[in-house]
Amino acid sequence: MNSGMIGKIDKAHRYAQEPERMRIATFSATFHGSHDEYNVSLGEHGWHCTCHTFQAHLLESCPHVMAAQLILGPMLSEDARFANADTAVPA
Repeated sequence: MNSGMIGKIDKAHRYAQEPERMRIATFSATFHGSHDEYNVSLGEHGWHCTCHTFQAHLLESCPHVMAAQLILGPMLSEDARFANADTAVPA
């Protein structure tokens, strides 16, 4: 491996220690919940989850969205990080 690539790998490791450098604009994942798998996503219209709780309380929140917000926190915009925060329990 050449020295230029070693420097880039070192830089990548430094960046990985500072997740706030990255902003996630869209996100999609499969969340393995207690009873089933759910699709959690963040797009231009905010958060969405295919679980029954989110569907029943549309535009509020669910444990899967709240978990994604906690995990991705530093990489989300303030709006996405705190969307529906009134329904979330602080960590």
